[in-house]
Amino acid sequence: MLSYTRHHLIRHIAAVFILLAVVPMASAQELEYKMELGGMAGGCFYLGDANYLTPFKHTAMAGGLLARYNFNPRMAIKGDLAVGRIKGATEGQSNKFPDGNTTFSRNLYELSAQFEYNFFAYGTGAGYKDSRRLSPYIQAGIGMTYAPKPANHVFALNIPMGIGVKYKLAHRLNVGAEWTIRFTTSDRLDVTNAAELQLDDPYGIESKGIKNKDSYSMLMLYISYDMFPKYRKCNN
Repeated sequence: MLSYTRHHLIRHIAAVFILLAVVPMASAQELEYKMELGGMAGGCFYLGDANYLTPFKHTAMAGGLLARYNFNPRMAIKGDLAVGRIKGATEGQSNKFPDGNTTFSRNLYELSAQFEYNFFAYGTGAGYKDSRRLSPYIQAGIGMTYAPKPANHVFALNIPMGIGVKYKLAHRLNVGAEWTIRFTTSDRLDVTNAAELQLDDPYGIESKGIKNKDSYSMLMLYISYDMFPKYRKCNN
């Protein structure tokens, strides 16, 4: 009876030691996740007939939702649903407008997708992987911009291009900042009053392709949460 009890005690002690050895190994390994969901907020400004070259002039609020699918620690595709407001004024510019000065403001809604490339493998840095919590990235993609009345409804394709930086704040929590410019196929984002069309082709120069078209930029801060872990087989 004593031998039987001693045998079970040794087995239990051995099991405890095995568990203590395995748990740190498991926690040290970096678990990857398929997706991120989050929100973003920041500012939006316009470049067009009423503002040719000055970044962040008449910046207004912007915000939205994002979803990111991570192919691997370096590549991802992100979709966002965003809303922003653009503003502009012709007064004070060196060039003169044939029909006088005007101001405008307008809401924009967009749905877009961008491919992202991280300069460093992005992750917690745990385990054997050479990943880093902080990584800059570049992005480019395609989207759709919608600008409702007060003038005419505008639907236009946009081509977003930009840079950003992301940081792994916690095991499943990410924060980041990005600046993107959306090149659109419309020259009517700055026309908001049917009775005042000074910014509708003010110099009579025909626009083709992306020439003489309006664009807008967004500077966003975001926070996202990792979802759907990737379970990988052990190859040891």
